[in-house]
Amino acid sequence: MFSLTWGSVSGWWLPAGLLLGLAYAWLMYRKPVDLNKNLRYILAAIRAVTVFFITVLLISPLVKSVKYEPQKPLVLIAQDNSSSINTFKPADFNSSAFIDDLAKLKQELGDKYDVQEFNFDKDLHPGFSKGFGGKQTDIAGALHQLNDRFTNQNIGALILATDGLYNQGNDPQYEARNIKTSIYTIALGDTTAKRDLLIGNVNYNKTAFLGNDFVIEVLATAYQSKGENMNLSVTEDGKQVYAQSIPVTGADFKKIISIKLNAAKKGLRKYNISIAPVKNELSIQNNTETIYVEVLDARQKVLLLYDGPHPDLTVIKQAIETNKNFEVKASSLTDAAAIKPADYSLIILYQLSAGEFPPMKSFIAKSKMPVWYIVGSQTNLQAINSEQNVVHISAGRAETQEVMPLPTNDFTAFTLSDSARKKIAAFPPLIAPFGSYGTAAGTSVLLKQKIGAVATTYPLLAFGDEAGRRIAVLTGEGIWRWQLSEFQNYGNRNATDELLSQTVQYLTANANRQRFRVYPARNVFDEGENVILNAELYNDALELINTPDVKIELKSAVGKNYSFLFTRTGQSYQLDAGTLPIGEYTYNASTQNGKQEFKASGQFTIKPLNLETRQSAANHTLLNALSKQSGGQMIKPAQINQLADLIRKNENIKTVVYEDKHYSDLIDMKWLFGLILLLLSTEWFLRKREGEI
Repeated sequence: MFSLTWGSVSGWWLPAGLLLGLAYAWLMYRKPVDLNKNLRYILAAIRAVTVFFITVLLISPLVKSVKYEPQKPLVLIAQDNSSSINTFKPADFNSSAFIDDLAKLKQELGDKYDVQEFNFDKDLHPGFSKGFGGKQTDIAGALHQLNDRFTNQNIGALILATDGLYNQGNDPQYEARNIKTSIYTIALGDTTAKRDLLIGNVNYNKTAFLGNDFVIEVLATAYQSKGENMNLSVTEDGKQVYAQSIPVTGADFKKIISIKLNAAKKGLRKYNISIAPVKNELSIQNNTETIYVEVLDARQKVLLLYDGPHPDLTVIKQAIETNKNFEVKASSLTDAAAIKPADYSLIILYQLSAGEFPPMKSFIAKSKMPVWYIVGSQTNLQAINSEQNVVHISAGRAETQEVMPLPTNDFTAFTLSDSARKKIAAFPPLIAPFGSYGTAAGTSVLLKQKIGAVATTYPLLAFGDEAGRRIAVLTGEGIWRWQLSEFQNYGNRNATDELLSQTVQYLTANANRQRFRVYPARNVFDEGENVILNAELYNDALELINTPDVKIELKSAVGKNYSFLFTRTGQSYQLDAGTLPIGEYTYNASTQNGKQEFKASGQFTIKPLNLETRQSAANHTLLNALSKQSGGQMIKPAQINQLADLIRKNENIKTVVYEDKHYSDLIDMKWLFGLILLLLSTEWFLRKREGEI
């Protein structure tokens, strides 16, 4: 459909243009000429129409075109593909036949509906699956991905086939509120709890100190096992160090057991926690857990030096001390005379330079002490620039600006979790000096500055190595905003703590002067997770190098060997060994720098993901709530043939017609120029044929 719209030009120009065309034709053909009467009228009409079209082009109205596009209602089907569906199914449930019945729904609804099929576990995947091999379930994540994928489309209904059990992500009821459509749930699984003993959770500190006692808390859980005894035991490197018999007093039994252990040996200690299986138990995969505790000689001390009070100081201290390996001493510059720098493993200068405390400057110059400079509005930039070469700040005047953190992808010195990186990218801005920023060769930048909507190359958090001493520079103040924002949005401060704690761990990693270090990203990997190991090599000057090759041999508890060569990343090494079978692993790494040979060893565990076996009773209450709050309905698998009728009878599920309006200038219509040319040519030809000029 087409129509003209005049915009700012009056529509009265249209009849004026027509009158102008008629007047022009009358003036030209009013006197008798050597043309017959009919031809004269034809030529006059052609001239009038031509002048009218030219006038319309000069007026230049807009041409509005309207296009109507019908969109069939979308019916989204999301099938739970986690292992709990098959593990805890009713006796009369055939999973393969159920998927076949679910697939028939597309044919039953016909061409009036656009049916899209998906399956999910911890992620959303296209199509249905009969494998039921998912190790984790994130119902809210699947709903979120579907809502994002089909935003602003005509979603008529969402069919969710699941048992209602999830072990990842948020409560699905909150995410379902964002989906503006009817949700029909198919209640899979069995609501009857099965006989099972399991370790529900283990709380513990990852570090302990030599000779001290430490406590681990074990959540012992039992279903349908009243009258049994749970025999709980803990072994350290294969030797039993704790045992307890716990009477089960109810059908749904849970009890937190506090276990006190002694850190008798230095190093990384492995503890296996297990519950002995009982007769007719549903699953024994969830009866064991493995944890690692690092036993240290003493805490490393961190000196936080400042000139005046600031809310950042409390945030920094709290975040660092979440790692029990560190103890923070916060001291004002006025009290710094009594400080012995040699007692500390790291010095943090908050809006200070070492030159403001001469004994500190002298000590830093002579030692390999790592330093973390935090720059703010009160910082003497000239002094900071003279004391370190990692970041150089050129500022003509003492002004500040707001800069937001932007995590980089090529930082390899240490690893932040994906969730932490995502949160940090949304943190509020810090206050940084206004000016231009530069970095020295070899500097690693973890966070860059984002000014407004512009991503810059200016560093916000950068790391360097100067003659064996690690240096960090944070070019902004206001970390307290990060902690406050994170707690407000997520109810925790995990990302802020992780960033600050990881920074301190990296800076102090070579404080023990160990020349060759090899360590896994974590001591316990989940089944199916890529095994990541890191390596660091230092020369005689304690400078980080990665020139020599680093080899590593992994050996599983069953005797299988794996050989790898580390990849160079930045100034260090990293190995992605991929996914490995479940079990215990030891490793031996070696390298050679000149004539010196270096070796390192350690261990890690790959544990089975038993999240799907920790709860056997399906949560149909959740599914019923999802359906009711959205205007849908919960049905049983045997009622799946009713789904098509329920959807057809829902008056809210219908085809939507979208109106697409498009405006363009009349002068853009090239065919109109062709028409004018054709009319003028026709008039000229007819006049010429009759001998008129």
